Amino acid sequence: MDAGQGLSTSDVQSIREALAAGRKPRVVFTASAGQIAGQVGQVIELTDPEASDEFVVVRFGRDELPFSPADLAVAPKGAGRRVVEPKPEPEPQESPAAPAPEFVLDTPRVPAQRQEEPKVEQQSEKPPARRAVKAVKPKGPAGLTVTLAYADGEWTVAAQQGSKALAKPYVVKPAEALKMVALVDVPGVQEAVEQILGTERAEAEQQAEKLRAELAEIEARLAELREAR
Repeated sequence: MDAGQGLSTSDVQSIREALAAGRKPRVVFTASAGQIAGQVGQVIELTDPEASDEFVVVRFGRDELPFSPADLAVAPKGAGRRVVEPKPEPEPQESPAAPAPEFVLDTPRVPAQRQEEPKVEQQSEKPPARRAVKAVKPKGPAGLTVTLAYADGEWTVAAQQGSKALAKPYVVKPAEALKMVALVDVPGVQEAVEQILGTERAEAEQQAEKLRAELAEIEARLAELREAR
């Protein structure tokens, strides 16, 4: 698999299922991961992808850092296993030949020089550079919705934030409804409200006129009854 393609949606789903089964899938860092490209790590957790693009938490050495799917690819089989090569043993150096004995009585014997053993310097591996962890931006508050509605001759107002109802629909006066609509500078909205109020006003006047006529008839009847005494 090409390590530059990044994780696909199906790869992320496979990793999620492997984590649920208790496994830690191996991944290889792509070129977009920077100087650690080609190295192998283990996925230990998948966080919320909506909170941050870097939701794949990878253990690399002693570090546990989040990466985006574009920074990773599924590691091929056998990746990450190091083959220990036997170190060649240093060849023994030949000791210098002993000098031939001299038959001069006054010449002192020179002791043989001590052979120094070769020193093997161990090169320490530099730890991988740590990648800066991006701060996860907190989610903002849920949206607020205020609804002004008209039905069955009544105006109601309701408020809701996200899926939570802050205020159940309660009845308001037509004048208050007209003030609320006046704040909304949208063509046609205020005209529609005024048309509804005009229709209600006309119906109320007709009903009041009818009640006045009925009241006048009752008053006349009452006057007739009083004269009959």
